[in-house]
Amino acid sequence: MAHTVTCNHPLHLALNQVAQARQVDCPQFVPQSALVKGQAYESHVATKWECPTRDGLHDYFNGLCWLKFPRTKKRLNQLQSAQIQRDGIQARRGPVRDAITLLDESAALLSAPEPLWQALYAKDWHRLFITLRPRWRETRLLLFGHASLERLISPRKPMVSHVYRPKFAINFAAMSMEELDQALANDLDSAHLASKPFAPLPLMGVPGWCSENKDPLFYEDRSVFRR
Repeated sequence: MAHTVTCNHPLHLALNQVAQARQVDCPQFVPQSALVKGQAYESHVATKWECPTRDGLHDYFNGLCWLKFPRTKKRLNQLQSAQIQRDGIQARRGPVRDAITLLDESAALLSAPEPLWQALYAKDWHRLFITLRPRWRETRLLLFGHASLERLISPRKPMVSHVYRPKFAINFAAMSMEELDQALANDLDSAHLASKPFAPLPLMGVPGWCSENKDPLFYEDRSVFRR
């Protein structure tokens, strides 16, 4: 179910005010009605440098991601619009556009010791969340996908985000957000995205993200923590 935002001004105006105050190099936020019928959203952003915005939490979080990761979001839009320009709008988006959409909507960024990465890719949930639980103190987890942020308004145990594994290692534990944004934008390319560099992560399993996961039995739910 879509959530709504209640504020004194249309969402696009509020986002523009923040972008201007912080001097963020992001597109102008405009009403959804500015999107020309029949034109792809991504093409509109790329050609007009405008971001059509609806008054709802989904577009609210998308706007916040533009404000926080302007270089990365711009790079994703460039890659997406280039695919559309090359192939047009088809029934199936293809591996690159699928990966871009997955990253944009539900990606997470993880800085973690290698044993945690290995357990995550193996979907070895017992090792990841129980055996190696103390090592989560050495991690930094950031949600990038705006759909994942929206779902956290009403968190549910089956929620899954997709951890993006960069082409080049990005140790962002000590990075500023600006440095991370630039490093992530530099890392993105079509070939790497087409390789599906993602690993599913059940968010409520992350230590500290909910009180229930202190009990090891929490991870015995095979409908969520699938082998």
